[in-house]
Amino acid sequence: MKTIKYIVYREGEYFVSQSLNVEVSSFGKTIEEAIHNLKEALDLYFDDEPERKEYHIINEALMGDLYIST
Repeated sequence: MKTIKYIVYREGEYFVSQSLNVEVSSFGKTIEEAIHNLKEALDLYFDDEPERKEYHIINEALMGDLYIST
Protein backbone atom coordinates (compact mmCIF):
# COMPACT_ATOMS: atom_id res chain seq x y z
CA MET A 1 0.00 0.00 0.00
CA LYS A 2 1.25 3.47 -0.88
CA THR A 3 0.34 6.76 0.74
CA ILE A 4 -0.34 9.39 -1.91
CA LYS A 5 -0.20 13.09 -1.13
CA TYR A 6 -2.19 15.33 -3.43
CA ILE A 7 -3.43 18.86 -3.89
CA VAL A 8 -6.74 20.12 -5.20
CA TYR A 9 -7.20 23.50 -6.84
CA ARG A 10 -9.87 25.20 -8.87
CA GLU A 11 -9.34 25.78 -12.58
CA GLY A 12 -12.31 27.47 -14.21
CA GLU A 13 -15.44 25.48 -13.44
CA TYR A 14 -13.52 22.31 -12.44
CA PHE A 15 -11.43 21.16 -9.51
CA VAL A 16 -8.07 19.62 -10.42
CA SER A 17 -6.55 16.95 -8.17
CA GLN A 18 -2.84 16.34 -8.63
CA SER A 19 -0.63 13.72 -7.02
CA LEU A 20 2.65 14.91 -5.52
CA ASN A 21 4.23 11.43 -5.51
CA VAL A 22 3.78 10.56 -9.20
CA GLU A 23 2.87 12.41 -12.40
CA VAL A 24 -0.87 11.70 -12.27
CA SER A 25 -3.76 14.16 -12.07
CA SER A 26 -7.49 14.27 -12.67
CA PHE A 27 -10.44 16.62 -12.29
CA GLY A 28 -14.11 16.85 -11.40
CA LYS A 29 -16.98 19.27 -10.93
CA THR A 30 -16.68 18.93 -7.13
CA ILE A 31 -13.71 18.42 -4.83
CA GLU A 32 -15.00 14.98 -3.92
CA GLU A 33 -15.37 13.99 -7.57
CA ALA A 34 -11.85 15.25 -8.36
CA ILE A 35 -10.38 13.18 -5.52
CA HIS A 36 -12.39 10.10 -6.51
CA ASN A 37 -11.23 10.45 -10.12
CA LEU A 38 -7.62 10.86 -8.98
CA LYS A 39 -7.85 7.62 -6.99
CA GLU A 40 -9.17 5.79 -10.06
CA ALA A 41 -6.39 7.26 -12.22
CA LEU A 42 -3.77 6.22 -9.66
CA ASP A 43 -5.18 2.69 -9.47
CA LEU A 44 -4.85 2.41 -13.25
CA TYR A 45 -1.37 3.97 -13.19
CA PHE A 46 -0.02 1.46 -10.67
CA ASP A 47 -1.84 -1.51 -12.25
CA ASP A 48 0.08 -0.94 -15.49
CA GLU A 49 3.56 -2.38 -14.83
CA PRO A 50 3.83 -1.29 -11.16
CA GLU A 51 7.50 -2.30 -10.88
CA ARG A 52 8.46 0.35 -13.47
CA LYS A 53 6.60 3.21 -11.87
CA GLU A 54 8.64 5.89 -10.16
CA TYR A 55 7.21 6.76 -6.75
CA HIS A 56 8.54 9.60 -4.61
CA ILE A 57 8.04 9.21 -0.88
CA ILE A 58 6.87 12.48 0.67
CA ASN A 59 6.94 12.56 4.46
CA GLU A 60 5.67 16.09 4.98
CA ALA A 61 4.08 18.63 2.68
CA LEU A 62 3.58 22.35 2.95
CA MET A 63 1.55 24.39 0.54
CA GLY A 64 2.20 28.07 0.09
CA ASP A 65 2.18 30.93 -2.37
CA LEU A 66 5.25 32.54 -3.90
CA TYR A 67 5.09 35.82 -5.74
CA ILE A 68 7.70 36.38 -8.41
CA SER A 69 8.26 39.29 -10.73
CA THR A 70 8.18 38.41 -14.41
